[in-house]
Amino acid sequence: MDYRTLGRSGFKVPVLSLGTGTFGGGGELFKAWGQTDVQEATRLVDVCLDAGLTMFDTADVYSGGAAEEILGQAIKGRRDQVIISTKGTFATGPGPNDVGSSRHHLTRAVEASLKRLGTDYIDLYQLHAFDALTPVEEALGTLDDFVRAGKIRYIGCSNFSGWHLMKSLAASDRYGLVRHVANQTYYSLIGRDYEWELMPLGLDQGVGAVVWSPLGWGRLTGKIRRGSPLPQTSRLQSKVATDMGPPVSDEYVFRVIDAIEDVAKEAGKSVPQVALNWLLQRPTVSNVIIGARNEEQLRQNLGAVGWNLTPAQVSKLDAASAVTPPYPYWHQVQFAERNPPPIP
Repeated sequence: MDYRTLGRSGFKVPVLSLGTGTFGGGGELFKAWGQTDVQEATRLVDVCLDAGLTMFDTADVYSGGAAEEILGQAIKGRRDQVIISTKGTFATGPGPNDVGSSRHHLTRAVEASLKRLGTDYIDLYQLHAFDALTPVEEALGTLDDFVRAGKIRYIGCSNFSGWHLMKSLAASDRYGLVRHVANQTYYSLIGRDYEWELMPLGLDQGVGAVVWSPLGWGRLTGKIRRGSPLPQTSRLQSKVATDMGPPVSDEYVFRVIDAIEDVAKEAGKSVPQVALNWLLQRPTVSNVIIGARNEEQLRQNLGAVGWNLTPAQVSKLDAASAVTPPYPYWHQVQFAERNPPPIP
């Protein structure tokens, strides 16, 4: 397992982490992802640690907190062997202050996550979304207090626009507050929006990408093909899960899958292994979060490391997944001598 620094920090993380969205299976959305219990979660952690995957990602809203509780049980007695990444901001209750990045909500959210995880510190804590109603200085000041208290080691964000992240980084620099070193972001071969603004920002400001849904919301698992029905276990069978996932046309998906399958045959790898390996060769990517309903899926995804696609194979995938970016990005690429793209 390779390790990379997390953004512009001195903290090393494995290139893969295990996402716990499948832990618990509470509610229709998370039930569609999986229903992993403590026993199976413990086995998955065993397999990960044997492979050198030491980082585990979760969030306070996953299955209403059950995912954090299950992860806490699965790593019990081996906290010093693992890296825990969790998130907060989304609603955790019906009250007006049970949501957002205010000092009130973040304080309660962090303390609750620590309790559920059974730990006294979190390695990476991320704001799960941007809260436009709370000043960024308030959110960052709260996280800075937790860092100084030793309850959080590093901070990051997730699902921020470029200006959201830059505004936060500027506030950190202005007031000497803890700085985001990670951006947990959606990025895949069928979702390359990250490259237009957030990737250049990450390169310039030293923010590492922690990639969520690298298989395009279950579309690049190798089980979805042109003219074939959806597998019964796919999250895409759930309307709630589909509505919340990234929008993409079927024809575009099939075009990309065709290219991935060609490359997979050349490389002697599976479709998801090729899709994951492509991401590991992109600028700013510090870590890619893999999910697994069971041990078989986990072992399959772990096969994405230890080898690299050839430049020709990368180019083939780049071409198949390319789309015309929105303004001003399509205009900027015409002046690359003064505004070079992050990916040549």
